[in-house]
Amino acid sequence: MSLDFESWSCPLPLRDTPNIVLGHGGGGQLSADLVGSLFLPSFGAAASNDLGDAAVLEVPGGGRLAFSTDGYVVKPMFFPGGCIGDLAVNGTINDLAMSGARPLWMSTAFILAEGTPMAEVGRIAEVMGQAAKAAGVQLVTGDTKVVDHGSGDGVYVTTAGIGVVPDGVDVHPRRTRPGDAVLISGEIGLHGVAVMSQREGLEFGTAIESDTAAVNELVSALLDAGIDVHTMRDPTRGGVAASTNEIAAAAGVGIELDERALPIPQEVSDACGLLGLDPLQVANEGKFLAFVPQEQADEALAILRAMPLGARAQQIGRVIDDHPGVVVARTGLGATRVIGLPLGEQLPRIC
Repeated sequence: MSLDFESWSCPLPLRDTPNIVLGHGGGGQLSADLVGSLFLPSFGAAASNDLGDAAVLEVPGGGRLAFSTDGYVVKPMFFPGGCIGDLAVNGTINDLAMSGARPLWMSTAFILAEGTPMAEVGRIAEVMGQAAKAAGVQLVTGDTKVVDHGSGDGVYVTTAGIGVVPDGVDVHPRRTRPGDAVLISGEIGLHGVAVMSQREGLEFGTAIESDTAAVNELVSALLDAGIDVHTMRDPTRGGVAASTNEIAAAAGVGIELDERALPIPQEVSDACGLLGLDPLQVANEGKFLAFVPQEQADEALAILRAMPLGARAQQIGRVIDDHPGVVVARTGLGATRVIGLPLGEQLPRIC
């Protein structure tokens, strides 16, 4: 009997696919392949080799600015705990904050599908204004385009942000070093599970809400207190797994996580068990990872826990010399397992 391999299907997109697949937008290995193999070579000498969430730029005459841009296509547009509006504002603010910058200004651009109710667009815009005001950020410029019915899906939002990096602040993966403590500002997995539950009409016995929030005040509190923050990253697409793998690869260090220390809410753990998801790969939108010297870890945690948004902050791991570029998790039984970079995205259209 001959096997017809051409008719087989694979639950994960193949990495040599000639066409764009959803996984290319998931923040995992496929995203990295797209950037490294298509965009950077195509951009050529015009491209920067520093691929952080925000670029830190030297200003002629002195000072540094952080600049970030992002697009948001979350489905559904409204979900428990938030909507595409505050998600867009908070996400861009957080990208700036991860470079140590104080976010100041943002642009907003809307792509609206013909037929979208005006009331929904108004709700989204109002929430964006409220989120920006709460974070101390001004919405200073923008644009609007409308596409014909069937060419879009409700509302897509693109934002860009600018912030100022204070003198003496140097936050970058290259500063990650063995001996650093790995901190997380709160519970993980809430955003991804909240969106999935709304999208699929799932009930988990208790309400799960997105954690979408701006973390710039938490970051400022650490920096103002003199904590020598080496690296920060908000674990959005691809979750904690993607962020720690990116940092390990960029710094050439190993990272060891402690599974028993991971702040995973029980409802998230239950939902992930039901859906076959790894909480470490589920998106977050109001949390950040901070790599600090171990001797400053307790002080940093105390600062975070003194603020409502950081009340569940926890040390979840450490940076080590062993297995550079690889992230492992130590289990409750004392064994270790490799935490790989996700291939694509467990939950498409999550942000």
